[in-house]
Amino acid sequence: MLQRYLLVWLIVLSAAAILWDKILPDAFHPFHASKPYLSYLFTATMFVIGSLLPPEEVRAVFRRWHQVLGGTFVQYTVMPSLAYLMSLFFIDQPELRIGIILVGCVPGAMASNVLTLAARGNVSYSVCLTASATLLSPLFVPIVLYLAVSGTDINAAELAKNSFFQLLTQVVLPVIGGHLLALYHYGFSRLMQVFGPAFANFSILWIIATVISLQEEQLEKVFLSLAMALLVINLLGYLCGYLAGSALQLSESMRRALTLEVGMQNAGLGAILAGQLFPGQEMIALPPALYMFGCMLTGTVLAQYWSLKSAEELTESPGVAAED
Repeated sequence: MLQRYLLVWLIVLSAAAILWDKILPDAFHPFHASKPYLSYLFTATMFVIGSLLPPEEVRAVFRRWHQVLGGTFVQYTVMPSLAYLMSLFFIDQPELRIGIILVGCVPGAMASNVLTLAARGNVSYSVCLTASATLLSPLFVPIVLYLAVSGTDINAAELAKNSFFQLLTQVVLPVIGGHLLALYHYGFSRLMQVFGPAFANFSILWIIATVISLQEEQLEKVFLSLAMALLVINLLGYLCGYLAGSALQLSESMRRALTLEVGMQNAGLGAILAGQLFPGQEMIALPPALYMFGCMLTGTVLAQYWSLKSAEELTESPGVAAED
C-alpha cells in the first residue's frame, strides 16, 4: 500500500505536517522536532536500501556495465545541465538556484524502480541504474557543485570536499554496509525484506514533509516560478532519457527504465545535503522537496500510460508482445 500509493501518502503526510500546529497549536510537533535527526534518519534509510539490493542485481551491474554506465552518464550530464539552465531562466534568488542545481545532480530515486515495474519496464536495469548512480554520487555530485558555484562567493573547493565526505559517509558506506550484512546474515536479510521497504519509503516521505512544513511561508511566495522550473526539468529529463535510450540502442523496456531513472531524482538526499552543506540557508532544501511531488505525479502518469499501451499491444499482438 505504501509503495503503490507513494504520491497519496506524500500528500497526506505533508498536509499533516503543515496543518499540525494549526489544528493543535499547543501540542508537540513531531515533524519540526525531528529536524535535527533527519540526517541520521536518511543514513539509516540508505543502510536499509542497501540491505534490500538483490545480490543478482548487484552482479548484473558488472555484467552489463556498458549499458549501466551509459545510462548513469546520461543522468549525470542531462539532469545537472537542465537544472543549471532552468535555474538561470526561471529563478532570480541565489538560494533557490543552488537548490535547483542540487535537484539535478543527486542520483535517481528508489521510487523509479517501483514505477518502472508499473510501466512494464525492465526493473532489473532500473535497479542497476539506481545502484550505479548512488555509488558513484561522491564522484559526480562534488564535480557538478564545484562547476555550478565557481565564480560566486561560495568556496567551491570546500563545498566539493564537504559534499564528497557527506555522500561517502551517508550514502555509499551505509548502502555497502547494509548490503554486506544482508548478504552474510540470513536473519537480518529476512527482517529487512519484511519491514525494510516500508521503513525506507516512510522515512523519505517524512523528510520531505518536514522540509515542506518548515518552509511553508517561503513556498507560498515562490511556488509558481519554482514549480515551473522543476516541471520543465522533470519533463525534459524524461524526454532526454528516452532519446538517450534510443541512441544507446536499448530495448523498449530498458528505455522506459532509463527514462524514469533520469527524470526522477533522490529528493530526500537533495534536501539532506542542502541542510548540511548550506547551514542557515533553509530555502535551498525547498526545490528538492517540492521536486518529489512533481516527479511522483508525472512519473505515475507516464507509468500508467506505458502500462495501458503494453496491455493494448498484448491484446492486439500477443505473440509479438510476448516475444518483446
